[in-house]
Amino acid sequence: MTDDEKRKKGMDVDDVKGIFAVFSEKLPPLLNSLADVLYGKEQSVKYGQAVAGFYKSLKDSGMTDEQAYELTKQYMSAMNLGGMIGQAIRGGGGGGGPGLAFKIKKGDRGDEDDEDRQ
Repeated sequence: MTDDEKRKKGMDVDDVKGIFAVFSEKLPPLLNSLADVLYGKEQSVKYGQAVAGFYKSLKDSGMTDEQAYELTKQYMSAMNLGGMIGQAIRGGGGGGGPGLAFKIKKGDRGDEDDEDRQ
């Protein structure tokens, strides 16, 4: 069997095992590093200060407690990277963000024309 024939049929089991071995070795340290960057002590303090400053500026501008609270909740959601990624993957349900837009090309669904999807 030629290399082209192998590519057309799919990946070899050994190739898949190799890919998973690399993922299992490299992914956990990468995720731990990312968590430290996003949710470490220093970043948490900065995040808290930013949220408190945002709320205070809303109150200082004359908003009610309820208005300032609702806008601060939205602000906190916008600053939550994990939440943004999850929402983008789910397609932005709930109106909290733009979601993840993609284009379906001719033939992908069997339709005649291109369509934008979100």
